[in-house]
Amino acid sequence: MDLSIVIPIYFNEGSITKTVTNLHSLLVEKFNDLSFEFVLVNDGSKDNSWNEMKELNAKFSFIKLINFSRNFGQVSAIYAGYENSSGDYILNVAADLQEPLSLIEEILVTIKTKDSKIVAGKRIGRDESYYRKMTSKLFYVLMRKLSFKNIPEGGFDIVMISKDVKIELLNLNESNPFWQGQILWIGYSVKFIPYSRLKREVGESRWTFSKKIKYLLDGVLSYSYAPLRFFSFIGIITFFLGILYSLVIVYKYFQGDSPFKGWAPLMIVILLFSGLQLVMLGLIGEYVWRNLEQSKNRPRYIIDEKL
Repeated sequence: MDLSIVIPIYFNEGSITKTVTNLHSLLVEKFNDLSFEFVLVNDGSKDNSWNEMKELNAKFSFIKLINFSRNFGQVSAIYAGYENSSGDYILNVAADLQEPLSLIEEILVTIKTKDSKIVAGKRIGRDESYYRKMTSKLFYVLMRKLSFKNIPEGGFDIVMISKDVKIELLNLNESNPFWQGQILWIGYSVKFIPYSRLKREVGESRWTFSKKIKYLLDGVLSYSYAPLRFFSFIGIITFFLGILYSLVIVYKYFQGDSPFKGWAPLMIVILLFSGLQLVMLGLIGEYVWRNLEQSKNRPRYIIDEKL
């Protein structure tokens, strides 16, 4: 069996060599019946990551390197690795040393039994700050409620797929892909292996709050109409409340009275519903913008150099 290991890299100077060395030792010592290749994708890093990658490429013959022209995002780097891999199975691994080698070993053992075309590690714990734990938990709670009820509560990042699954994923040429959602959407059974994420040893995470928000919107707006239906429901409720309020006003008018007087009530109603309308327009704009991006059919990424 041929195995390709895809490693997206973004500001991972100092951890790339250790990641590759550890994985290579695992494969040689416990899976020497496998033939393998490493596909390292530099996602526009501005540190010394690319030079460190080239040193590894000069040292090991099984390493392929891809260098993007700029930062296109982790998902684009994963897909570049998929497209340039030749193995019967493809495993994507982060370069920050936060997935334990025991998990990777278990994934490799599981895939060799050929019980499933997709094997993923689902997070059940993480040695990270309270802020990152809470934002991650909120992210996946919303994703489970709005788009994918079958996505693990802690999510998943490390996945091994078969070659035919890779082909199906590459055929989903979406401009703003939600990668985990695509894996679940294609319908193949997924075997999940629980693990606890380790503390990052080198560098700082570049997975910022704004990137999380965009990725959340990609996952929700690409696979769910729940936000539009929610605001349609709000519109219906508002319509009936407006009718009820109008009847109250008419009744009070014939009674020679007015239910509310003055400038404040009028401004409250105007500001409340103007704000609601702007939120609705913003949501519709998000859907329209994604359709526009898709219609342009731009490439997911641009490769500057291959080694």
